[in-house]
Amino acid sequence: MTAPRTMPDIALIRAWLDQVPDPEIPVLSVIDLGIVRDLNWAGDCLEVTITPTYSGCPATEVIAMTIEQALHDRGLSSVRLTTTLSPPWTTDWISEKGQRRLRDYGIAPPLRKVAPACPRCGSTTTTLVSEFGSTPCKGLRRCDRCREPFEYFKCH
Repeated sequence: MTAPRTMPDIALIRAWLDQVPDPEIPVLSVIDLGIVRDLNWAGDCLEVTITPTYSGCPATEVIAMTIEQALHDRGLSSVRLTTTLSPPWTTDWISEKGQRRLRDYGIAPPLRKVAPACPRCGSTTTTLVSEFGSTPCKGLRRCDRCREPFEYFKCH
């Protein structure tokens, strides 16, 4: 008789996924972004629910494949990944650690009701240059104090 196989704790799996980078902003993990919405065991199958940052995000398929591969690499052979659009992803789901990582990387984290602060000098006096940045979830601003351009993460 063989001993029953133990399933890794959800907290451990979450820590594993905190090492899976977002393909568009690799300084952030899929956990930092709040893309991983739910993890649970259904028998011996790990069910992972993700919500893309927006319904047309071109990285969604890559993110799903990367999550599955990371879990398979950790020895989980049975993984079911589900994508859900409801409730829609919001920048409120970005973790505090993720917001710090964005700022340290040179991207202003999303802020509601106030202009993003310059990630280089901290000034809140900035000018919108373009609503469109290098990815659809970012825009471009310029700091009025240090004059440096910077991307900011749009609020959703």
